[in-house]
Amino acid sequence: MQCPGQDSRYWDSDAVFETSCPTCGNSVEFFKDDSTRKCGNCGQRMVNPHNDFGCAAYCPHAEQCLSSMPPELLAKKQELLKERAAIEMKRHFGADFKGIGHATRMARHAEQICRQEEGANPAVVLISAYLHGIDLAVTGDILTKLGAPAALITEVCDIIGHLPSPRAAETANFKVLFDAGLIAELEEKHKETPSEHEHLQKIINTSFLTKSGAQQAAKLFLQ
Repeated sequence: MQCPGQDSRYWDSDAVFETSCPTCGNSVEFFKDDSTRKCGNCGQRMVNPHNDFGCAAYCPHAEQCLSSMPPELLAKKQELLKERAAIEMKRHFGADFKGIGHATRMARHAEQICRQEEGANPAVVLISAYLHGIDLAVTGDILTKLGAPAALITEVCDIIGHLPSPRAAETANFKVLFDAGLIAELEEKHKETPSEHEHLQKIINTSFLTKSGAQQAAKLFLQ
């Protein structure tokens, strides 16, 4: 079955348009289903500026459309998956605002740590953060429904499945999520009953798996 958005029978007057080449200013014609076009004047390859793959985060046939897309658009799919994971988490928890708050805080800390850690994949880390409080079977069903790649589903479920018990050798993605969860937990406990400076310092010195996580915790609790 062809996606209606790609089926020319459903196209309107906006299906063919022109845009200027960012390199030479030459006018380049695009059809709405073009992922890229090459400028006839200077040869610059341009990404279709009107492409919007919002459906890619939930359409079960997304891979059929995106498999030939340029890296910029494939990266956008991961961004959409993160956003949809957050929505599904809130839908799952419903009125459990404590669960929503914890997952949101964990995701926020994970995103900050991830920026500093080489080799960490923001999509894997953030999706894991949003869904870590949900039953593994349900998490797998959610990601399958969202059209996530099988490799991503496997890694997310593996990380979540052993999050409380780090292995001897861990991936950068696991380490980032573990540290984000530790910060979120300390934050929640500290809000209820403030911890002594020495106690927090000991945890920061011995319990974190990444340098960035320890630095972020020290900034939050020791300054």
